[in-house]
Amino acid sequence: MRSAPYSRHFPHFSQDLLKSELQMDGIAYSFLGKELGGRPSGSQYFCEGVADYESMAKAPEFHEGLKRVMDGSVKYRIALMCSERDPLDCHRCLLVGRALSEQGVVVKHILPDGNAIDQEGIEQRLLKSNDQQEMDLGNGNRTKLADAYRARARRVAYAEQPQSAQRRTAAS
Repeated sequence: MRSAPYSRHFPHFSQDLLKSELQMDGIAYSFLGKELGGRPSGSQYFCEGVADYESMAKAPEFHEGLKRVMDGSVKYRIALMCSERDPLDCHRCLLVGRALSEQGVVVKHILPDGNAIDQEGIEQRLLKSNDQQEMDLGNGNRTKLADAYRARARRVAYAEQPQSAQRRTAAS
């Protein structure tokens, strides 16, 4: 699900090597970074230079990616990978997990300690991290949750570099 599945720091998670390693273990790899990645390519998916998950969730490509995941889950066990340790720091949870959960898909996030937490548990953590009270999410009180998702995404989403920083990087 990474928009750019390459890493200088963790080359074993780069697309080509990961795909090859998984194939040796009989595991299929499908790249969905264009559809479900956290770094959008169009300016319409940014708000003040930060990736806007709410806009991205409305994109036709995003819905195509979700459909591929949901269709694939009928026949296969699906694991969606990204590079962040904590689900609350990643678009995998804040964008994709949220959208899949809203479609009735059971989403579980593997935590750094090896335990798993479902999307509802993540949402309770999200509310606490946003100084909100835990609430019964089934009571229709989704405004606080939507606000918490928006605030967290604003803090952790991909941010474009300002033009001056891009010029300094290119000159280095």
